Amino acid sequence: MAKPLTVYDHISRNNLKTAFLVLMFPVSVSILVWIACYAAVHFISIDIFTMDGVSKWLYWFPDMAGKINESNIYFFAASGYWISFLVPLFAIALGWMAISYYFGDKMMLGFSGAKPIELKDNKKLYRSVQNVAIAAGLPMPKVYEIDDESMNAFATGHSPKTASIAVTTGLLKKLTPLELEAVIAHEMAHIGNRDIRLNLLIITGISVFGFLAEGVRIHFIGKNQRNEKANQLLILVFFVQIALMIFHYLIAPLLRLAVSRSREYAADATGAKIIHNPGALADALMKISTDARVEILDQQPVMATACIADPSSNGRLALSSLSSTHPPIGERIRRLRAM
Repeated sequence: MAKPLTVYDHISRNNLKTAFLVLMFPVSVSILVWIACYAAVHFISIDIFTMDGVSKWLYWFPDMAGKINESNIYFFAASGYWISFLVPLFAIALGWMAISYYFGDKMMLGFSGAKPIELKDNKKLYRSVQNVAIAAGLPMPKVYEIDDESMNAFATGHSPKTASIAVTTGLLKKLTPLELEAVIAHEMAHIGNRDIRLNLLIITGISVFGFLAEGVRIHFIGKNQRNEKANQLLILVFFVQIALMIFHYLIAPLLRLAVSRSREYAADATGAKIIHNPGALADALMKISTDARVEILDQQPVMATACIADPSSNGRLALSSLSSTHPPIGERIRRLRAM
């Protein structure tokens, strides 16, 4: 008989899975751009254009000159253009992600219409957050309330010291004190596991790839260029634009959803560990599954990644489609019951 998985087993497995999925973001972009460059070199098939790509490769790796021949020249030409694209591509992406890292939490709280509260405003909520923070050994986060009768919550911030937790008014009304603390523990787990930092980069940072094609085009082709070389570069940029669009609209969303699902399982396990009551979180998720939709977030689908349950759904307990940001609540409840 197989040994039951512990809370620590769940956390460890999901951390490894998340690390792999995060690594796939730059890897998949790099592979797609290289394929685009190789396809463009073959399509253009002009010696001077091919040699220009080779020279770009040799600029970075001059020792490779003796290994280039007719059988592999397209490979090295494509690799040369590939490097020339990746440098500005990742420079822009890292710059935008840095901005997202420091200001993304304010954007997320603004998207949700969350209002800050203090102890005098709502003692029940404030004390619950305070108690769970002490149990988790984490700094007291800022507390926000979302005026919505549904049941949902999320955490944000770029570190435990700058973290915030936001919950809906419906959550406060419909959950028992133990269930409310369980939900807060789940969000506190996201803070302790540094998922809030990851969410900031995913929610506000990954979208930059949808705009990078134009930036790369300007980098490679001057506005006043109208010559044969510019036309060849336009073809190359066209192939790269296709690659970036594939990443932005197909690959990135799938990776983002996979990361989100992995982190939800880990936060469930960690939250159960914080309050030593997985049953309370299971009961809370059962209730939340019947009314998780937050209307103000209908226009902000990327925010779903940060919420305890998909804020665009209602009553989808047993099943989860490929496009869902969360694992099936039924499966999450089953795991919690088994702990």
